[in-house]
Amino acid sequence: MKVHEVLIIPYLSGMTVIAGESGTTREVKSVNMMDAPDIIPFLHENEFLITTAYHFKDQPSKLTELVQAMADQGCAGLGIKTKRFLDKVPLEAINLANELAFPIIELPLELSLGEIVNHTLRAMLDQRAAELTLALEIHKQFTKIIMEGKGIEFLLQDLSQVIERPVILLDQYVKPIYQPMTNLDFPFILDGLKIPYSMTSPISMSVRATKQTCTLFPVHMSEKKQGFLMIIGEIEKTNHLISLTIEQATNVISFALMKEHALRQKEQSIRNDFFLHFSDGTFSSQEEIIGRAAEFSLPNDQKYICAVGQIDRDEHHPTYTERLEKADDIYDFIEGEVSVITPYIHFFTKGETCILLFEIQETISTSSSYCESTLLSLQEKVSTYFRNTISFGVSNLSHSFLDVKNAYKDAVDALSQGQLSRKTAYIQTYHTKDVMELLRMVPRDELKNFYTFALSRLANTKVEDEQTLLDTLSVYLEAHCQISETAKRLFVHRNTVIYRIEKCEEILGKSLKDSETTMQIRLALRIKSLFEAYFD
Repeated sequence: MKVHEVLIIPYLSGMTVIAGESGTTREVKSVNMMDAPDIIPFLHENEFLITTAYHFKDQPSKLTELVQAMADQGCAGLGIKTKRFLDKVPLEAINLANELAFPIIELPLELSLGEIVNHTLRAMLDQRAAELTLALEIHKQFTKIIMEGKGIEFLLQDLSQVIERPVILLDQYVKPIYQPMTNLDFPFILDGLKIPYSMTSPISMSVRATKQTCTLFPVHMSEKKQGFLMIIGEIEKTNHLISLTIEQATNVISFALMKEHALRQKEQSIRNDFFLHFSDGTFSSQEEIIGRAAEFSLPNDQKYICAVGQIDRDEHHPTYTERLEKADDIYDFIEGEVSVITPYIHFFTKGETCILLFEIQETISTSSSYCESTLLSLQEKVSTYFRNTISFGVSNLSHSFLDVKNAYKDAVDALSQGQLSRKTAYIQTYHTKDVMELLRMVPRDELKNFYTFALSRLANTKVEDEQTLLDTLSVYLEAHCQISETAKRLFVHRNTVIYRIEKCEEILGKSLKDSETTMQIRLALRIKSLFEAYFD
């Protein structure tokens, strides 16, 4: 309650401002009576003091000292019965009160000090009760919006209309989460501003570039994270209606954000668990993998590039627990960033690493060039917000989701190669090592077609003969087509080797002395080994 509101309390009619009228907007939070001359040490901020001035009847100049002391302590005002013991307030006190904008009020003689105190306190309690009732109604209104599923953005629009100010919800990095007023560029000027997590009360600030003032109210996003509700424009502390409205909004928004955070954590845990079992090869069949992947919008007939990231070692976080806690914060930030960049990046975490699975929607030249701009941007932002560096290993192109298992291994291998080189903040692309690795880059259907073309006739022989002929053919080619060496390795007679080789040539309809034929068969046998090792 303000001083000018005290003046219009019905039971206190007759109160008149005789000095400091410009200060009647001062807040009144308590009322006190002066019954001793040493009242000054016992005064409090926003306190309205009433007195008969009995202690000043012989020393009116002391009243000037009281006015100065009360103004210094932020008191609300001074009420005096001027017709009891003090005929009039000294001119020096009036001038000082006018100068300090400190209200001096003449009290009516017919009311006792006790009545004035009681009526004032009753009015203050009634006003407070009305404010609390209003706060409850506002809380119900905002809660209803969330319960009806209209969302936080609709709540912010409603709040903006009630307080007649633009509002924006910011995350812990002062980046917009919800921004109903889409034409506002102002929040981005605050991007990256460091605000202490321990902030418990609103703070106001001005941005010189925009000549605007904003007020930030703390909002809990989770157990460890705090966001901010930003109101464009300064909120006066004495405006209880707006303050109560915003307070109720922040409470409801906090519960909604914490619920969203818990749901996201649960969903991410399920996704991480799926990728963990997939990469570890614990699923029973390819059909199960394809079915489970489809649940997470990961079609098998899609091309992918896998990038594995890890926070570079930091001497400030030497223990495993500290590294994990830091990594959790950074990976949570990265997940939020990639969700804004594009819906075609799937995010997972595994141990101390994060996995970014890029869906390839176009023809690309190299995997590194396709991912590089995104990964560089993430590295820059991690450095800006966390003062940490992060490195990435990038796989080659996978032609289906089933191939991502191998792509993940390649990305981890590439990441390890960079670590062995003692590099930091790097992006290392996986380099193919041998023919088997090269074959893994070819789509599986193409591999099957080539294998069928090269060895289909041999594969259609009797089951008991097929493996024997294939084994003999494989050893024969590895022994550089030497009959004696082949017989030695297989522990059979050389005539047996000759018979089997001739049988292979008969079935294939090709001569093994032809270099093109032997090259095709060598590749086909490698493809067979690849399928047995990775796809069975």
